[in-house]
Amino acid sequence: MPAKTGKEYLERLKKANNNVYIHGERVDDVTEHPAFKGVTRSMARLYDLQYEKPEKMLYTSPTTGDKVGMTYKIPETIDDLIARREAIQEWARTSGGMMGRAPDYMNAEVMATGAASDFFAEADPMFAENARKYYEYARENDLSLTHTLIHPQVNRAKAQAEQKDANVALHLVEKRSDGIIVDGVRLLATQGGITDELIVFPSTVNKSDTKDDPYSLAFAIPNNTEGLKFLSREAFDYGKTTWDHPLSSRFEEGDAIVSFDNVFVPWDRVFVCGNAAICNRTFKDTNAVVHMSHQVVSKNIVKTEFILGVALSIMDAIGIDQFQHVQDKGAEIMLALETMRSHMYRAEHNAKVDKWGVMTPDFEALDAARNWYPRIYPRLVEIVRILGASGLMGIPTQADFENEDIGHILDRGLQGKNLNGYERVQLFRLAWDMTLSAFGSRQMHYEYYFFGDPIRMGMTYFNGYEKDKYKDFISEFLKKEPSSKPHFIKA
Repeated sequence: MPAKTGKEYLERLKKANNNVYIHGERVDDVTEHPAFKGVTRSMARLYDLQYEKPEKMLYTSPTTGDKVGMTYKIPETIDDLIARREAIQEWARTSGGMMGRAPDYMNAEVMATGAASDFFAEADPMFAENARKYYEYARENDLSLTHTLIHPQVNRAKAQAEQKDANVALHLVEKRSDGIIVDGVRLLATQGGITDELIVFPSTVNKSDTKDDPYSLAFAIPNNTEGLKFLSREAFDYGKTTWDHPLSSRFEEGDAIVSFDNVFVPWDRVFVCGNAAICNRTFKDTNAVVHMSHQVVSKNIVKTEFILGVALSIMDAIGIDQFQHVQDKGAEIMLALETMRSHMYRAEHNAKVDKWGVMTPDFEALDAARNWYPRIYPRLVEIVRILGASGLMGIPTQADFENEDIGHILDRGLQGKNLNGYERVQLFRLAWDMTLSAFGSRQMHYEYYFFGDPIRMGMTYFNGYEKDKYKDFISEFLKKEPSSKPHFIKA
């Protein structure tokens, strides 16, 4: 079937009736519940955009001839990579990059593991066939996907098998002729209850040993599978208007703890079963991490553009753009934006075909960008806060402006250089929602931990970086210095 519309996305959710809990209650209909209504409408908008801009968002399926989502396309050329990125950024612009788990993120993962499906044959040829077929199934049905990667934070000093309750984390209970039984808890599924299916994959950062084989799993199941529950955190969409909460009212994705109560997974949905060695190499050897990073950096470029736009608009609104320290802060955001764009340019134009036949971006560029952005994003947010200053606290609501007794006072008293009070406060409420609201705080925390602990990621980056040529550079440089050695040092 062809790519779905927004209406079809919402209808699927209603029909699926996923087992979602929030604020102590089970949700009857996520498309109408106050915590999810805004974001499901925003997700629907993404799917509708595919048909509004089909030349950018769709391509012809190689198996059915239907028009399917561009972000599922296996890239064979650099132009294909650029086409995927342009589709990713088209979606990102609808939210200013504030939806970190728009469908293209998981589409990139499924595409990469499907193209590299032979990797999974190491344990059993069946798993390779499963990965290939699941990619095609997801593409042809335009699935919306969430995923869960990490174990609960019980005792990080011990391996899962050594925990006092070794069964709390998701683990293999039984292998049967028709599939497997799994039980336990996983963290942390963004958009957990508002997607079609859940993919369980290993962590991109935390490695396991053979003792962790029972916890080393990769599979995909529908979100309404019996025994599967999504336990959502408190919603940061407080049911306010889009004027008062312009971001959180539309793009609050939610995050959920995922509970598996002796869940059955049929064999044709399993990719890894009880094999830590394969799990440890999955993201790297399939190049899934590269293609997922391509999506993330693409999205973060748009997010930085959005932040810059807000900062420049604040400067103009209150006439501070001529001050040196203000211009310097604007330049920081501009430098971050151009740096991210440069990483992307190198990644795409240095791309090469990998052993799976996929045109794969230069990971060195993307790896640097994905390690750097979590460190710089808090500073970008801080700059907007500094520029907004007290204006981020003086933000009455739309209802205040509509009040006959005080509305005219606010409109005059809160005017800007070229904006009336209503317009200026609307801008500053956007800046507030991006930086100081619960939604804004979650954004900063989310970006900081997007791929995992930045310190651990930094250690991995440092240990994997090619260092010898730089040390050799210095060694050779010192050898060329025309100096005589002290007499006590032998030649």
